Amino acid sequence: MSDEIEDMGPVDYLVVEFPGNRMTGEAFPLLIDLVDRGIIHLLDFRFVKKDADGTVTALELSALDDGADSFGLSVFEGASSELLDQEDLDEAGNALQPGNAAAILVYENRWAAPFARALRRGGAQMVASGRIPVQALLASIDAEEAAENGRPPQ
Repeated sequence: MSDEIEDMGPVDYLVVEFPGNRMTGEAFPLLIDLVDRGIIHLLDFRFVKKDADGTVTALELSALDDGADSFGLSVFEGASSELLDQEDLDEAGNALQPGNAAAILVYENRWAAPFARALRRGGAQMVASGRIPVQALLASIDAEEAAENGRPPQ
């Protein structure tokens, strides 16, 4: 098992909120494509909902309002590496507004695995990582453009 982990790419997670528990399913075929092409390996894929009273409940794919089959997600039914426990689901639920649902994805970035292996073989180790939300990038660009044009940022 440690050899497998040594060969892995970086592992990330996402919590994607669906206001009012409404999912269009538009992004799910793209997720399936990323997995099919070997760009990512989905380690865990769970859904939770947060009730009006703040209670966070795990949902099975088959329990989604529109059903996993309508989004093509049945291919992930039962897929779990057991990395996520109830504490993790509760933590994800803390980020949600009451009445909303979320998908929680834990995935390996397989595209980066050869790079990560080479770094590890050379004795390097990751000491920090992070993400910059697209909204933050847009706000920064807007502020920079406003400053260049002598107007206040919006």
